[in-house]
Amino acid sequence: MTTSPPSYLLLGEILRPHGVAGELKVRVLTAYPERLASLETVHIGRDPESPQAAVYHIQAVRFHQSYLLLRLRGVDDRNQAELLRGQFVMVKMEDAVPLDEGEVYLYQLIGLTVRTSEGRVIGKIVEILETGANDVYIVNSPQYGEVLLPATDETVIETDLPNGLIIMKLPEGLLPDA
Repeated sequence: MTTSPPSYLLLGEILRPHGVAGELKVRVLTAYPERLASLETVHIGRDPESPQAAVYHIQAVRFHQSYLLLRLRGVDDRNQAELLRGQFVMVKMEDAVPLDEGEVYLYQLIGLTVRTSEGRVIGKIVEILETGANDVYIVNSPQYGEVLLPATDETVIETDLPNGLIIMKLPEGLLPDA
C-alpha cells in the first residue's frame, strides 16, 4: 500500500559555499541532524532515486544557527563547493537511523487513505509539505478536490501502515460541508 523506499534518505540540501575553504552551508532536512557527526561518508546528488550520487568522506560537521556547516574531503575551496550547490546530502536507506516505535518516514505516508475519526473517507495523501511548524498532508479527495490537512499531534489519531490508513480528527470548518 505504501510507496517503495527510495535509495537514499535526504539529510540536507546544499545551499551555498560558506567561506573560501570549501565548507558547505546545508539546510537540514532530517529529524536527526546530530547523526551527521557520527557518519564517515555521505552521498551527494540531485535526486534520492538516482544511482549517480557521489560518495564523500566527512571531515567536519558543525551547527551554525539553524543550518549545518559541512566539510567534505576533496572539497577544498569555494569553487569546488560551488559545484555542489543545490544538491542533496543523503544517506543510504540501510544506514538510516532506526525509527522509534510509532515513527514513520514521510515517503511511507504517500498513498495512504485519510479517514476522519467519524469514519468518513477524505482521500489519499499525494504529497507532504514540511512547513517547519508542522507537516501538511496534501490529499487528493474525490469529493473535495485537493485538500490541505495539518498533521499535528491533535489531528493525527492513528497511522496504520499495514492497512494503508491514517485516521485524523479534522479541525471544525476545514471541509466545506463538515
